[in-house]
Amino acid sequence: MRLPAERPARYEDLFDLPANLVGEIINGRLVTHPRPAPRHAHAYSSLGGELVGPFDKARGGPGGWWILDEPEIHIGADILVPDLAGWCRSRMPHLPQTAWFDLAPDWVCEILSPSTARDDRVEKLPIYGRWGVGHAWLVDPDLRILEAYENALQRWTLIATLKDDDEVRLAPFDAIGFPLAGLWAE
Repeated sequence: MRLPAERPARYEDLFDLPANLVGEIINGRLVTHPRPAPRHAHAYSSLGGELVGPFDKARGGPGGWWILDEPEIHIGADILVPDLAGWCRSRMPHLPQTAWFDLAPDWVCEILSPSTARDDRVEKLPIYGRWGVGHAWLVDPDLRILEAYENALQRWTLIATLKDDDEVRLAPFDAIGFPLAGLWAE
């Protein structure tokens, strides 16, 4: 869905979208895509399941994080909805009262699909870098790959590429490990 070229997208433009679409405002453009396909949804639900217990709930891990599915994040003119995001509780002790976040997360994860991979890599990753997000993971359930990036001075550095059933023990969640194979739907 695209708006007329004469004006940048506004938050109110998201209100009129059908329920089956996720809308974001990326670099002034309204960008929509359908709700995730089952393999995509399984990957982010499984990854969230691996992280929430030890990092959000402190069950078998250090705690100290908020880990959320599809949070709506408003910073400047951009409104992004990563598949997963995490905030250190030391930076954000309480969840906001609003329906969105105006504080950049410390970690984001995008589950790549054919319809979103280009926007996730080319448009959203640089925005996350400008916002100061410290870590980004890109997960491709079709290729069974996880790419982990670290932000240094708004430049992303690839720190690891994992595949298939490799053990995931990556910053900022390197206190515990889990098998990457758990993210893939058979």
